[in-house]
Amino acid sequence: MSEQNVVRVHWSFWAISVFGLIWNGLASVNFFLQMNADMVASFPETHRAIIVGRPLWATAGFAIAVFGGALGCLLLLLRKSAAEYLLIASLLGVVLTMVHSIRIAGSTAGFSPFEVFMMIVLPLVVAVFLFWYAMRAGRKGWIG
Repeated sequence: MSEQNVVRVHWSFWAISVFGLIWNGLASVNFFLQMNADMVASFPETHRAIIVGRPLWATAGFAIAVFGGALGCLLLLLRKSAAEYLLIASLLGVVLTMVHSIRIAGSTAGFSPFEVFMMIVLPLVVAVFLFWYAMRAGRKGWIG
């Protein structure tokens, strides 16, 4: 490939891709922590309510969300178009997980508005943004 065929990306592409990788990497660590019964026992009651009662389909959605997001952001950094597919899978995993979280948050578990924002709204916003950004990067020729 000649130097003229290489599309230069904006610096924000790298910053957003690294942010997404860190975000999803930390979420992946959170997933493994939630699979440890001793660790879950140390969580506040409201958080345990979500984790202990989570059905298999919501746990699968959580895994798809965090691991798909981490791999998708890694592929963004590598400028591979497959990132778009993994980030849409991640977004769908977030939505699946949120269905369960909204049910629990709407119950008598006593979540604060901040907890609802951090557990439901923020992950959805980040997942939508990362998928949108990957599509935008594809249209601009930054990934391919």
